[in-house]
Amino acid sequence: MSLFYLIAALVVCITIHEASHAYVAYKLGDPTAKRDGRVSLNPLRHLDPLGTLAVFIFHIGWGKPVVINDRNFKYPVRDSALTALAGPISNLLTAFLIAIPLKHLDFSGVLVYLGFLLQSIFSLSIVLAVFNLIPLPPFDGSKILGLFIPSKYQHKYDFFMQRAMGYVVLVLLFDIYLLESLVSFSFVKVFIGISYDLISGFILSNT
Repeated sequence: MSLFYLIAALVVCITIHEASHAYVAYKLGDPTAKRDGRVSLNPLRHLDPLGTLAVFIFHIGWGKPVVINDRNFKYPVRDSALTALAGPISNLLTAFLIAIPLKHLDFSGVLVYLGFLLQSIFSLSIVLAVFNLIPLPPFDGSKILGLFIPSKYQHKYDFFMQRAMGYVVLVLLFDIYLLESLVSFSFVKVFIGISYDLISGFILSNT
């Protein structure tokens, strides 16, 4: 995937991902993201300057996190989980929609570049969904996992998520960059690769 297609796909996928978080939070009773202008498909509302810069350096990037106030939710734990789930689900739905023209249309000739772009969006949508379903902070999966934590342990779980975030990021960076350079193996990349193959195969066989 060339840098141009990577950037274009990231803009599309991150915008859809973050806007979905904001929209679901708003519908569940929290107006915070709405007031911040995040219920929007305008990419400028969702791009993070550091995350965008990282695309050019590391070929990986991220968007500006959507701020929510779970005290505005009627059912804070459940609604926080649904808000978190909205991001990965929106990316998987995007992959399904993109798969239809990819599978059934001919992108030869002058349309070959459009085909490259759609393939990039398809692939990155699945990767972003899988990556965010990792059940550790700061990923969406940690909020989804919170739905299954008994209420008497919720306070401890929230404390864990706040304290563990930095350590999780460091471990991931170690795995992706240092471990792979030392032993040519990355747990995260293997997990994402297997998940991508399974999900993309399922989508393409059902479109």
